[in-house]
Amino acid sequence: MRDTPEKKVMVVDANEVGFGASGRNGGFSMTLFGMEPETTVMRWGKSKTQEAQNYMQQAVAYVHDLVEKENLDSDYEHTGMWRVAYSESQEKRLKKTYDLLTSLAKPNSYQFYDQSKVREKLNAPQIRAAIFEPETGILDPCKHVRAIKQLAEKAGAKIYENTAVVDIRKGGDGTIVKTNQSTINAKKLILATNAWSHTLAGPKKIRNRQRPAWTYQIVSEPLTKEEWQTLGWQDRMSIEDNRQLVHYLRITKCGRITIGGGDIAYEYGKEMDKWHDPKIWQALEDHFHWLFPTLKHKKVDYKWGGAVSANFDMVPEIGFIGDENIIYSSGCIGHGVSLTQLNGRLIADLISGIDSDISKFWIVNRKALPMPPGNFLAYLGVKTLTGILKGVDWYEERGLKSRVPSPH
Repeated sequence: MRDTPEKKVMVVDANEVGFGASGRNGGFSMTLFGMEPETTVMRWGKSKTQEAQNYMQQAVAYVHDLVEKENLDSDYEHTGMWRVAYSESQEKRLKKTYDLLTSLAKPNSYQFYDQSKVREKLNAPQIRAAIFEPETGILDPCKHVRAIKQLAEKAGAKIYENTAVVDIRKGGDGTIVKTNQSTINAKKLILATNAWSHTLAGPKKIRNRQRPAWTYQIVSEPLTKEEWQTLGWQDRMSIEDNRQLVHYLRITKCGRITIGGGDIAYEYGKEMDKWHDPKIWQALEDHFHWLFPTLKHKKVDYKWGGAVSANFDMVPEIGFIGDENIIYSSGCIGHGVSLTQLNGRLIADLISGIDSDISKFWIVNRKALPMPPGNFLAYLGVKTLTGILKGVDWYEERGLKSRVPSPH
């Protein structure tokens, strides 16, 4: 709206702003694009992977600058990120990833830490090595998205929460959007529904772009001053391991540790109701105590689950439906904190007809592979892929000590 103040902008949300992944993600403002850089190189080539890496570094800087410029209440910390390995096999693969990343990114974007360097900064004896990426950040996602809501309203946008869209169809020179309360005539329509896109009424194309995968998080009780001193972690960097089914960890402003990931869940059909999974929550708690043996007595205070958007190509997508008046964005693969915000800037350029550098990014209207038709093939595909990933993790970690059992 600041670009084109004459435009009227309306946002409708079926729930409240911050519901789902917008407010319950890991809080990592990171540069990972899609699954892994090796996967993107294999599918799209090194040139496009390098362009994606540049885009993601720009995305992290965009979020950092936005928080500082607008003084957003996001609990943002620009503390960097570790990607860690537990086993010898994972360490070898981590070194290959490091070599690839340094060939793609700007100089000094990454550093490799051996175990001695890791132990200088963190008391986590299971970690053998780490890639340190200094130019990344962490934030409280719910506080951040609600701060952006306030920023949008201040700029003149009208936001309607608890307003579900029940139908979308072309009409006249625009699009007719029917909600549970009203009918809207929109000249331009953005479908920023990500993991929920397959549940939308209206254009078939948006429903076959992606499927939701469910990931889970837990949050520890607060650590004492003595426990933080024993643990180290003075740099407050975020941590993600390089397993196939990754774990991700960060420190909260209130002195807790949140950890998510590990196994995922998947639903058959359109249902979106896998918010709870006690088995995965317990596995996360076990991993937390295994990773930090000095904290094996710490309890879990909070736990939740949420859906991320995964598509067949395993990289994000921005596309048009019919003409250029309906734009959708999906397929963030759980790495959307920084990505979706720069995507928002990109989509604003597309709507306003601004021919910017980012509007030329190759994910715009790319020839993406649709998901298999029906529910069975998609469900079978995800179950098969998950089984393969679990098998790789088992093979790479077969020599590790068993996870520390839960003290409960």
